Amino acid sequence: MAYRIEYSPATDEHLRALTARQRALIFDALDEQLAQQPGIETRNRKPMRPNPLAPWELRIGELRVYYEIAESDSRVTILAVGVKDRNRVMIGGKELEL
Repeated sequence: MAYRIEYSPATDEHLRALTARQRALIFDALDEQLAQQPGIETRNRKPMRPNPLAPWELRIGELRVYYEIAESDSRVTILAVGVKDRNRVMIGGKELEL
């Protein structure tokens, strides 16, 4: 079963803060990782501890994609995209505490 990938309005700003190469990596990884079984935990895909941002995280090198899954209508919604450097996560050019 294929999942439809949607983007929240805030992700537009998050993606603009990245380089073209980083955006290309993200779009390729989203098609590969989240289109079929986004709720299966893998090495790069994991459920997160309760937080105000998102229930799931996809790791693409230093990049992080935070998303939620709607099983009822086979949809994955991308909530935030950022860059992680050690314990800091930068989303849209702003540091965020998780």
